[in-house]
Amino acid sequence: MTSLSISVSIIEDDASVRTILARWVAGARNFRCVGEHASAEAALPRLQENPPDVVLMDINLTGITGIQCVGRLKPALPGTQFLMLTVYEDPEHIFEALAAGASGYLLKRTPREELLAAIKQVHEGGAPMTSYIARKVVQAFHRPPSSQPGVSQLSPREREVLDLLSRGSAYKEIAETLGISMPTVNTHIHRIYEKLHVRSRGEAVARLSNLPPLPPAAPARRPR
Repeated sequence: MTSLSISVSIIEDDASVRTILARWVAGARNFRCVGEHASAEAALPRLQENPPDVVLMDINLTGITGIQCVGRLKPALPGTQFLMLTVYEDPEHIFEALAAGASGYLLKRTPREELLAAIKQVHEGGAPMTSYIARKVVQAFHRPPSSQPGVSQLSPREREVLDLLSRGSAYKEIAETLGISMPTVNTHIHRIYEKLHVRSRGEAVARLSNLPPLPPAAPARRPR
């Protein structure tokens, strides 16, 4: 049965919270706690050496934040799912985390059984969110277009880049998917930020909520 268990690593700077989470995971059937880390700096090399199935990630870490840590690890660990466990409830943190590569977003007040169910769900390909957080996401997608400056100025290619950003794609993945070079990707992203009057990936993704659907993507071309 051990081979079928879900391996979980915890990145949390509060020692008491980290201990509780580790106890919850280790004490549950078909779950294994394979790592406890007080900082992203400590976790980064260890997770890359031994990738877990799921990472429980705090956001407000000293030094490298949880969102930055996800952004670094997700491209290197595509098989690992990142589940944010945080006190932050604002749309900016939510979209930043999802854009970085997180697959779920829970608040720290989530009860034990719900947390374990969410770990299982994200491991199986789901995207668990605390109901309050899910409502925040829905509300963001219902914002009137007038509150989203610059969206009509995006070119079709910039729309494609922004769409891939919203799915958590790394810059290299965007280049490969669209068949363009890395410098071209950087140029598109710079123009997207300028047109949308934003300064971060999360803010740009939030603007995507009021854009009409994209047409089917064309086959990738060779980089130029």
